This record gives sequence, C-alpha cells and structure tokens, in this order.
Amino acid sequence: MVESLTSPPGTRSEQSLADIAAGARRRLVDLSATRPVHLGASLSVIDILVAVYDALGLDPARPRRPERGDVILSKGHAVWGLYSVLAGFGVEGLDDPRAGHPLDTTPGVAAGTGALGHGLSIGAGLALAARLDGGDRKAVVVLGDGELDEGSVWEAAMFAAHHALANLVAVVDRNGLQQEGPTESVLALEPLAAKWRAFGWQVIEADGHDGAALRRTLEEAFASEDLPTVVIAHTVKGRGVPFMEHDPAFHHAHLTSHQHAAALTALAAGPEQEPA
Repeated sequence: MVESLTSPPGTRSEQSLADIAAGARRRLVDLSATRPVHLGASLSVIDILVAVYDALGLDPARPRRPERGDVILSKGHAVWGLYSVLAGFGVEGLDDPRAGHPLDTTPGVAAGTGALGHGLSIGAGLALAARLDGGDRKAVVVLGDGELDEGSVWEAAMFAAHHALANLVAVVDRNGLQQEGPTESVLALEPLAAKWRAFGWQVIEADGHDGAALRRTLEEAFASEDLPTVVIAHTVKGRGVPFMEHDPAFHHAHLTSHQHAAALTALAAGPEQEPA
C-alpha cells in the first residue's frame, strides 16, 4: 500500500517505493504468462522508473503534470514495465492490449516512443521549450544502453550541451545486454562515462536498483545549473528472477506456467545480491 499517492516530490519513504517496485515486478511477471512481453528490459528499468516518477511527484489523479516535468521512456519496448510502475502509483486506465510501445493517449505518458534513438531528441525539445517559456520544468529521458548505438542519440546530446539544457536529465539503463547479446560485443560503448563527458554532459553513475542512491542522484541532477546530466544507472537485465538475470533469451518472452510459478517464487524471496 502506497502511504500517500499525492506526496510532494521525493517525500515517499524508501519502503513505499520498494513496495511499488516489487508490485510492478509481480504485475509484469503475471502479464508475461498471458502474452509475449519485453520482460528482461522491463525488469531492469523498474527501479529507475519508480525513482524518476517519485522525484517528479507523480499524482495518480493527474499523472502527467508538464508544468513540473515529463518522463520520456525512450526504450519504448519496456512499456509494460512503465505501465506496471504507473499502476503501482495508483494510475488507472493503462491496460491497452494493443500497446507494444507507450501511447501518448495513456495517462502519465508524455510521448509515444519505441523507434529507438528518438527519445533524447524529444526530451531536448521539451527542455528547450521550458526555457523559452521562462520555466524550469524538467525533462527526464530513460534510455536503454543498446539504444546508444543510434547516432541520433549523440546528435541530441550535442544539441543539449550546445544549448546548456541543465533541465534535461538522461538516465541510461546500463544492464549490459541488448537483444543480440552483450553490448560490448555488439558495438562497444565503453568508456561510456568519458564519451558523455566529451559531449559536454555532467555524468553521475549509480546503482540502478538502489532506490536511495537513485533519489540522491536525481536530486543532484536536478540541481545542475549549466549542464545537461546523464545518470548511468548500472542494472541487471531480468532483475529479481535469477533464471532470467543476465540472459538475453528473456529480452522478449512468454512464460510457461512452470516459469511463471518459479518467477513469482523468486520475487517473493527477494533479489539475490550481486557478488562484490
């Protein structure tokens, strides 16, 4: 149970946010037993989405509040992770069976996405519009790491730095895997932090499954006065279900009844700690 669905930005307790994330994972696993879902990518991004929506003060009665800020899920194939998180915050009207990517007609969704590489451009446009309006509203864009293969991401990164869009925050779901395999084998991204710095961005790295760390990181990003910020959030693809973790086979999956039961058991037991 969420203690206060209309809490001001960043004031929900860590336990409340952890409960939202846990419920979103269960909801997502249940859904994946009924239809194919981009499961691994959604499980890795859930904690990020919970932190971002909390930081912007999501109100389920008015889930999109553009005067405060917008969230763009650029890795749109993780749509059911997004909808599971919004449902956990109490947002209604999310179950559109056609949706393989976010629809901008859905409560809480600022833009339809899914053609990878375009979300950062949308976010940069929103951030620049906010400045032209004389406001300081935020634009937060959640990207997949495999998505960084797209040249349009880096074009948008140059644009944002050139215009000093300090109200733009990119969060990279750095789980190290894309559909074809490890990102470093498909098209190496490292040194990733150095690349973003070279493009003129402030870079912060964080544990993408640590709610408290993400909250501190977003506060720091929102406080930037002269640079756009990228948060490289280190995550695990398939987080919370050991037999899915680090396995690209679960990038898109329709669980069998046995897998569904095993996944729910794993989620009930809680996440295993990554080795130091």
